[in-house]
Order: sequence, then structure tokens, then C-alpha cells
Amino acid sequence: MTLTPDDLIAQAMQDPVNAALATRLPGLGLEQGFLTAGCLFQAAWNHTSGRPPGWGVKDYDVFYFDDRDLSWEAEDAVIRRVHEAVADLGATVEVKNQARVHLWYEQRFNAPYPRLKSARDGIDRYLIACTRVGLDLADDSLYAPDGLGDLAAGILRMNPMLPMPQMFDVKARDYQARWPWLRIVTCDSSSIR
Repeated sequence: MTLTPDDLIAQAMQDPVNAALATRLPGLGLEQGFLTAGCLFQAAWNHTSGRPPGWGVKDYDVFYFDDRDLSWEAEDAVIRRVHEAVADLGATVEVKNQARVHLWYEQRFNAPYPRLKSARDGIDRYLIACTRVGLDLADDSLYAPDGLGDLAAGILRMNPMLPMPQMFDVKARDYQARWPWLRIVTCDSSSIR
């Protein structure tokens, strides 16, 4: 099955929360703003599975990148601004300044994390390669450094930029439990299960 960027965006926008976020967030002036993660890639899996748009989406991730002020207070101000703009949607919206992730990641996940240079760098570091997608809020373009072939085929491979086999396995199995047709490429070989 072929999946184009326009197809994925159209599938994601069938979820009314995604559609509202894509409309409202650009007006908030987020530097390098992206709608990203499960609210996008799960739209393709739901479409393939015949499930409603937004089924299984736990939260809606918004990335931005602002390295002018790395304080928690600056990020919290942005988080509050976004939450005020979308409070009526009744959805959990997670907002993260990718310029700050290196300050807390190692303590939370017990693994080193480099200082990022852009919001796209944050998307590039997702555990599962086919999930590395983001909707650029500035121009509605899709960022998908791995293409969309594996996403459409339901193939879950570990991102070579983030070799964390145990975390990959947990996340991949969680996805497979919700979308049983997904196939996991094991970390130590090219076998699929």
C-alpha cells in the first residue's frame, strides 16, 4: 500500500482534535512548531484498521524549538498559552521545547541525550523509525525523514539514532497490542515477528 504525505495529513485531519490544533497552533507563534507523534502516525494505522480517527491516541504532541531561554519558566509559559488556546478540545496536549530536552532526559530515562539544534532533531530521535513524522505548523508540510513506506506497511524498526532495544521493544509491543497487524523487526536481527 502506498501512503503519500498528503494521504497521511488527510487521515490525521479526520481527527477533529488534530484539525483544531492545526488551525489554532500556527497563530501562537511557536518557533519551529510541529504537531507530531502518535496523533499523526496512528491515523494511518487507524485508517488501515478501519478504526475511527483518533482511536488509541493518548495525547497530542506539540514540539517547538526556542533556545533563547532554557528555563522551565519560559517553557511553562508556552505550555500555558497553548493549553488556554485548546482547553475546549478536551484532549491532552503535550508541549515540549526541544531546546530543553537534554536538561532532563538522562535523569528521566537513564540514557544520555545530546543538545538538539532544531525541533526536527527531536522528531529524528523517536524510538521507532516509521513514527518519525511531524506536521510543520508554519507551512502544513509533512516531515518524514524515513519516508512513509514502513508506516503504511506497519513495520516497526528501531531508530538507529537511538539504539535502546529494551525501550524499543516495550513501545513496539504496546503498538502491536493495539494494532495486531503491525510487524516488529527485532533489534538484534532483521527478523520480523
